Amino acid sequence: MKDNTRLALPPEYGPFLEELKERIRAAQVRAALSVNRELVLLYWQIGRRILAAQKAQGWGAKVIERLAGDLRREFPAMKGFSRTNLLYMRAFAEAWPDEAFVQQAAGQMPWFHNCLILDRLKTPEHRMWYIEQTLANGWSRNVLALQIDSRLHERLGKAPTNFAATLPAPQSDLARQLIKDPYNFDFLSLGKEAQEREIETALVEHIRGFLLELGVGFAFLGSQYRLEVAGEEFFLDLLFYHVRLHCYVVIELKARGFKPEDAGKLNFYLSAVDDLLRTDGDAPSIGLLLCKTKNEVLAEYALRDMSKPIGVSSYQLTDSIPEEIRTALPSIEELQQELSEVEE
Repeated sequence: MKDNTRLALPPEYGPFLEELKERIRAAQVRAALSVNRELVLLYWQIGRRILAAQKAQGWGAKVIERLAGDLRREFPAMKGFSRTNLLYMRAFAEAWPDEAFVQQAAGQMPWFHNCLILDRLKTPEHRMWYIEQTLANGWSRNVLALQIDSRLHERLGKAPTNFAATLPAPQSDLARQLIKDPYNFDFLSLGKEAQEREIETALVEHIRGFLLELGVGFAFLGSQYRLEVAGEEFFLDLLFYHVRLHCYVVIELKARGFKPEDAGKLNFYLSAVDDLLRTDGDAPSIGLLLCKTKNEVLAEYALRDMSKPIGVSSYQLTDSIPEEIRTALPSIEELQQELSEVEE
C-alpha cells in the first residue's frame, strides 16, 4: 500500500479540505438543531394531548403518574417520560398554544432552557423576551438563569445617554440597547464602601464575570490604559472594543455619585482615543460612566451638548434582587435536582 502522506498535494487542496470541514461542521450543527427541534415539538404535542384529555376527561395527577410509567415501559430507551417532565410538557403546551411559534422560536432552544423559562417567568412577554435573547446570544442554561435572576429585561437600554444626538440611527439604537442600568457586580464580593481602584482591580481579576455582565461583543483591551496627549500621560480605567459596533468603548469608574464634570473628562478621553487608536474601519468611540449613584436630571443635562457618545449608569455591589424574592426563586441547582428524574 502506498504512503499517501508523502504525495505532493496541489495548492488548492488545503482550502478545498477546509471548505469540506466547514460544510461537515455546519451539517452537524443543523442535524443537532433538527433533533432538538423535533424533541421539543414532540414534548409540545404530548403536552397538548394531556391538556385536551384533562379538559375532556377530568384527569388528575394519578393518571399522569400512570401515564409516565406506561410510557417508560413502552419506550425504555427514551429519556424524559417522568411524571415531572410530563407536567412540564403540559405547562409548555399551555404557555405556547401556537405550534408555529414552538417550531420557530422555543424549539430552537434545548428543552431544559424552556423548563427554566417556564419556572422563573410568568408573563408571555417576559418569556418571549428571554427566548429571543437566548437565541441571539447563545446563552447556556446557567447564564440564562443568571440573566433572569438579575432582571436583565428591566435593566437593558435604561441608562441616560446622548447616543441619539451623537451617533447615526442604526448604531445609536444598538448602542443604547447594549447599556444597562444598573450594572450588577455581585460576583465581586466587595462591600458597599469599596474604592474605585479596588473595584477596577476586582473587575479585571473577575473579567469573565464582568464580560458576562457587560454582554455579548465586548473584547477587553486593558485597565489603566495609557494615552499620551501633548506630552502628558492619561490613564483610562478600562478599555474595550465592541466587535458588533466596531468601536472602542471607554469605561470610567466612580465610587461616588455622578458629577457633571465626569462627562467632560470622559469626552476628552474619547477624543484622544478617536485620534490615537481609531482607524478608518472603526465607528466613533463610546464612553460609559459607571457611578455608585446618579441623578437622572443631572446626567441628562451634562450629556446634552457633549460631542462624544456617552452613557451614564449606576452599579450595585450588593444583591440586585430583594431577599424575599430571591429566596422564593428556585436556584439552578434546585431546578436540576427537580428534573433529575428526567434523566433516569
